[in-house]
Amino acid sequence: MEYRITTPLDKSVVEKLTAGDYVWISGVIYTARDAAHKRMQEALDRGERLPVDWKDNIIYYMGPSPAREGRVIGSAGPTTSSRMDPYTPRLLDMGLGGMIGKGKRSAQVSEAIVRNGAVYFAAVGGAGALLSKQIKKAEVVAYGDLGTEAIRRLEVEDFPVIVVIDKDGNDLYKNNGKI
Repeated sequence: MEYRITTPLDKSVVEKLTAGDYVWISGVIYTARDAAHKRMQEALDRGERLPVDWKDNIIYYMGPSPAREGRVIGSAGPTTSSRMDPYTPRLLDMGLGGMIGKGKRSAQVSEAIVRNGAVYFAAVGGAGALLSKQIKKAEVVAYGDLGTEAIRRLEVEDFPVIVVIDKDGNDLYKNNGKI
């Protein structure tokens, strides 16, 4: 199936999504990579609030290249999701609605996706220049000192992704693309 969805993620929308579905996302998504995830984990361990309320939001595992003149962002391709796996179950338990990246996820992340009715999307690796055209606005909202790994708020329009792990735990990668 194919869907056009808007953020924040509504649970009724996530309920409809199945591994293998093509989805075009419009609205606000956030970026966060390894260093930002580590810093958020440390903040939570100290009992501090996070700089973004992740409830029903989507994290895109991406660190952009510098923007060329006239562009809001540089190349914006996904990074390997498994690097965030140690931190992801905790964020999902806090209400994170979905993630965008590339590659397989751990059993712990899959279990947390099911437990929380979330979704894991994949964006096409190597297509960062094309994906950046779907980003209409980008601003650093936290951890600016991390450079490309800062948390950014992106406004996207028809951002193309594929559902890899759905709310029931169906995993496109484990089923060789057959669901």
